[in-house]
Amino acid sequence: MKSIPEVPSNASPQEILSIGVESAHGPVKLACSFSLEDVVIIDMVKELGLDIGIFALDTGRLNEETYEVADAITERYRIPIDWYFPRHEAVETLGREKGVFSFRESLQNRHECCHIRKVEPLGRALNGLQGWVTGLRREHNITRVDLKYIELDELNGGILKINPLLDWSEAQLLAYIEERRLPKNRLLSEGYRSIGCAPCTRAVQPGEDARAGRWWWENPEHKECGLHKR
Repeated sequence: MKSIPEVPSNASPQEILSIGVESAHGPVKLACSFSLEDVVIIDMVKELGLDIGIFALDTGRLNEETYEVADAITERYRIPIDWYFPRHEAVETLGREKGVFSFRESLQNRHECCHIRKVEPLGRALNGLQGWVTGLRREHNITRVDLKYIELDELNGGILKINPLLDWSEAQLLAYIEERRLPKNRLLSEGYRSIGCAPCTRAVQPGEDARAGRWWWENPEHKECGLHKR
């Protein structure tokens, strides 16, 4: 089991990334959903020259606009993206037995869909890694307020989980994106603030929090897909 490195309370995202990579003592990759957070992290990684790879989970239900960001990232940075897909047998069985919208019928069904499309592929993506980077922020949801900059991911073999943007606000992200002229999802201009699978994501209303458009039929404390289960 790895030990958690000391991270100053005022550490910058760049410092957190550097400490995390050094402490991992092995391969580290970013789990990329092509969100504002992930695009910012990729830019920081390239600026720092850190040896961090990128992987993405294609659930089979992503928006076209998400693929556009992926293509723009590949073009801008000339970096490979390792794509992971759900096991087709599991997807076929779920659709055959419960239908294509079973995830809206109960929390249990939604977790089942997320497990097939996200959690199981994540396990394969993390295999052999010593650390992974996420774009989690405390501002996202009540489920993320007690996260640490660098944690032990005991559910995935005790590797390091590095969260460099925990303290950043949405305004900071947008300012960084605009200053650096980085790619961003076109859906953001249509009221979307957190973008996942197309059937589980919608635009938010004025005054709603960023993740109000994710699984909008569920209570806030349930709005995790299982990738960041604690």
